[in-house]
Amino acid sequence: MALPPPDPARLAAINSQHAFGLSEAELAEFLPAVTATLSASDRVEELYRASAPEPPERAWSEPADNPLGGWYVTTSVTGAADGPLAGRTVALKDNISLAGVPMTNGSATVEGFVPRRDATVATRLLAAGATITGKAVCEDLCFSGASFTSRPWPVRNPWDPSRVSGGSSSGSAALVGSGAVDLAVGGDQGGSIRIPSAFSGTVGHKPTHGLVPYTGAFPIEATIDHLGPITRTVTDAALMLGVLAGVDGLDARQPTSVEPVDYLAALDTSAAGLRIGIVTEGFGRPESDPGVDDTVRTAIGTLCEAGLTAEEVSIPWHLDGMAVWNVIATEGAAYQMITGNAYGMNYPGLYDPELIAHYARQRIERGAELSKTVKLVGLSGTYTFGHGGGSYYAMARNLALDLRAAYDDALSSYDVLVMPTLPYTAPELVGLDAGLDSYLPTALGMIGNCAPFDVTGHPAASVPAGLVNGLPAGLMIVGRHFDDATVLRVAHTFEQAVGGFPTPPALTTVGGQQ
Repeated sequence: MALPPPDPARLAAINSQHAFGLSEAELAEFLPAVTATLSASDRVEELYRASAPEPPERAWSEPADNPLGGWYVTTSVTGAADGPLAGRTVALKDNISLAGVPMTNGSATVEGFVPRRDATVATRLLAAGATITGKAVCEDLCFSGASFTSRPWPVRNPWDPSRVSGGSSSGSAALVGSGAVDLAVGGDQGGSIRIPSAFSGTVGHKPTHGLVPYTGAFPIEATIDHLGPITRTVTDAALMLGVLAGVDGLDARQPTSVEPVDYLAALDTSAAGLRIGIVTEGFGRPESDPGVDDTVRTAIGTLCEAGLTAEEVSIPWHLDGMAVWNVIATEGAAYQMITGNAYGMNYPGLYDPELIAHYARQRIERGAELSKTVKLVGLSGTYTFGHGGGSYYAMARNLALDLRAAYDDALSSYDVLVMPTLPYTAPELVGLDAGLDSYLPTALGMIGNCAPFDVTGHPAASVPAGLVNGLPAGLMIVGRHFDDATVLRVAHTFEQAVGGFPTPPALTTVGGQQ
């Protein structure tokens, strides 16, 4: 439909917004010129509508059996008859498009949207023979490390349903951890694959930034957006990464080419003799549970018994990494995810115009229903952008080069770096009506070790290190850029040394989906 021409009042508001200093007479002179430019927008829309796909007919339903609240909707989308994932069931985090199936991204502002296109990761999973059995609940716009900000309900931990499963890929980890699905895809901007994996006792691998295409997933901030596998075993994580990895030509986050790697075959190469750097600053944080630190150090000892060597390495930049991430994740996300209606502009690649329009409308109509974490991002990021014009973001992105160099320097002496994934085990769920003094620490208080590696893009995997008072704790293994295979080799060595990872006790019904 044709764009309506602007009226004088709208042009006056834009003039004021940008401080152009145009007089009323000058604005009247500009009005026909502005109106004339709209014909290009009308033509672009006409051309786009002529080729835009219609969503396929795919059956889906409300989840019938959902004791942890991990499912948003269930479906059964089958792929190729054979392939490396033939016979395996997969859940997609609900920020990932599956054409013809509703997507909410955990938020009232996206509710009701039905994608027209499959995300690249969905296409690749189906081509590998997987069956996509549903969409997994995630946190509101994926901005929480807990599992209580999500719509339509919170997600419960498979080890203790009174506790968070972790976020923002909350449903993905809960479904894998409970055995409801074989595999899941998660997303990670501040730890959101690794956090729920550590809390829920699964394997979560955040790939090198750009290794797995983000095309078709709801973005937060392009420089920190990642997708990756959540599984019960390292073998499955390697198998799944091999399916997901590689350039699709549609995602500007990716390099122009990525050398193909057989991650599954790489697990057959012994990790004995590899060097481990134990990051001093990853332990003994103010929020750390000594029991988690001790469990992770015991896990490192197990790796040494398996033939690896380990020693302490100090990386002071690791503690400042959170400040760098905070600026990028607030100012950058406020600019892209909120003001820019998820995609923003200024980079080549495949956009989702239908999602942008849907979210842009509902973000205004239902913005009051957004989580307090998203509102914090919007308030803080918009304030700093308004005050500095984007200079704080620019400083943070420049400092990200120093942060990356600090880790790279350590990784020149060690094959991997290790530390606790999270400083403590899963806390109890809180309500959406909780005060900020408990809401924000529950949602974000655990991300200190995870978030810096979203900024630097290093591959990082969380594997279950053991139980602390009956709840899982995670060991995080970090590697060099595009050396995901070594990260997974070390993780596999630990898994083999301990005889596999523990599984949660049998679940009992927890009041339906609530």
